[in-house]
Amino acid sequence: MRPAPPRERPRAEPAAPRSERDAATRGSSSADLHAFRERTLRRGVNPCVYWPLRAVLLPAFLIFFRMQRIGREHLPRRGALLLASNHRSFLDPFVIGMMTRRPVYFMAKRELFQKRWQAWLLNSLGAFPVDRGAGDTAAIDTTRAILERGDCVVVFPEGTRVRPGPLGAPHRGIGRLALDSGVPVVPIAVIGTEDARRGWRIRPRKVRLRAGRPLRFPLPERASPGLAAAVTERIWACVSLQWEWLGGVVPQREAPAPRGPAQARHGRASENSSAREEAHAA
Repeated sequence: MRPAPPRERPRAEPAAPRSERDAATRGSSSADLHAFRERTLRRGVNPCVYWPLRAVLLPAFLIFFRMQRIGREHLPRRGALLLASNHRSFLDPFVIGMMTRRPVYFMAKRELFQKRWQAWLLNSLGAFPVDRGAGDTAAIDTTRAILERGDCVVVFPEGTRVRPGPLGAPHRGIGRLALDSGVPVVPIAVIGTEDARRGWRIRPRKVRLRAGRPLRFPLPERASPGLAAAVTERIWACVSLQWEWLGGVVPQREAPAPRGPAQARHGRASENSSAREEAHAA
């Protein structure tokens, strides 16, 4: 009796290339991100979540963080508004929200929307997702739509958290938003939140915020990249001014180069000439 021939193992289908698998995963998550953005535009913040949580967080921040809010008189109570701030901690959107007496909306990185319960909570509090590594135009369009309906949006021109040390370099998206929407932009600086978190522990640290006067820019016929960059620099200079007022670290400025003997003689000759001219005029 002949032994049965060995059974052939079914060949495994070749795995899809990594790029295709990533694209499929990205496509499904992109649909979820779109749904969260649509919910932000249709419903806004969830009042049953936002206001009770704010009522709890405000006294907690005032006591636990000894939060100091400076310049709140510069924040309009109604109408479309852009808040431009530096970014040091995940707490920044929440402490900035305590500066105003109305809900604020803000972008949050897409990774924070992977867990359903966390995504629902953040979305209920005014957060909508942004894909930071892909030039997410959908998130920018969502920001414009929120401004068009007269709400308040927090934007972090640095694009990501920067800690410690001086402020980071801004991206020109804030300048383009200001030019496209024509809404006032309030520069805000936050200091102290970078030391408040260690892992999942929140430590008592003094947190201070300072808001400057609103900046207004005319609506151009065409917002060129150069004009958007110039407006961004103007906004960021005002944020840096609030940052320095709070005692934040500023970048070291280069000392003037030492003058050589010839330059020194030329400088003394100029000073003597100016002195003789002043004496003659007298």
